[in-house]
Amino acid sequence: MTSILEREIIWFKRNYRGHKMIFSFFLLGGLVFGAGFIDAIAGGGGLITLPALLLCGVPTELVLGTNKFVGTVGTCFSTARYCFSKRVVWKVCGVGAAFSLFGSSCAAHTVSQLPASIIARIIMILLPLATAAVLLPKKKTSAALLSSTSWLFFLLVPLITFTLGAYDGGFGPGTGTFLVLAFHGLLHLPLLQAAATARVFNLLSNIGALSTFILLGKVDYKTALPLCLFGIAGHWCGAHTALKKGDHFVRQMLLISTALLFVALLFKYLW
Repeated sequence: MTSILEREIIWFKRNYRGHKMIFSFFLLGGLVFGAGFIDAIAGGGGLITLPALLLCGVPTELVLGTNKFVGTVGTCFSTARYCFSKRVVWKVCGVGAAFSLFGSSCAAHTVSQLPASIIARIIMILLPLATAAVLLPKKKTSAALLSSTSWLFFLLVPLITFTLGAYDGGFGPGTGTFLVLAFHGLLHLPLLQAAATARVFNLLSNIGALSTFILLGKVDYKTALPLCLFGIAGHWCGAHTALKKGDHFVRQMLLISTALLFVALLFKYLW
């Protein structure tokens, strides 16, 4: 006859694996929520979810597709939230959408010609400079660039969207962050409008990439579908908080996102 302690040990051994799986799922869900929250404001959420999916046992060959599925679904909701608030600058979207898609499709012949390690080193040099530019106050009159029909606007928007579309297609990490930095630093959009407009371009590139992963069968739907609930909640809450707190809060989240990107690239390519 077994003692109470022995029976408890037997029960624990039988149920440990199940409890461990439940704990891992909710831990991963919390990380997906946090990543969606940051991603909806300043981009860079994939820097959190990709390693989290790997650590929680998602097969390596399915990680990118699973991450893209969760991120795309969440991005749909944050983009919708920004659209309803009328913070998206549709003039930028109208001029740049085709260039973004074309740049992404041409990535194999542009960005991907360079080794990822070289791209990462270039980014690590430019990233602190771009972050410093965000901290500098913008002149109030700089918004005139957007309302005008100047040749500079019609030059900068295609250049930004094509370049970052190609970057997203050929390399990828932190594309949303760079879109916000570019729209704010070069087009002089207020940070909140820059974040909202960047969501639209992120959604376009995500849909293009996700369709490829689905066709190749590279999505773990058993993991992705439940995690979408956490992703949707994170993206919606992030967009709602950004709209409520304004440019100052977006600037804080942008600094966090750029720091995550810098550390991730440092660890992967220079460590």
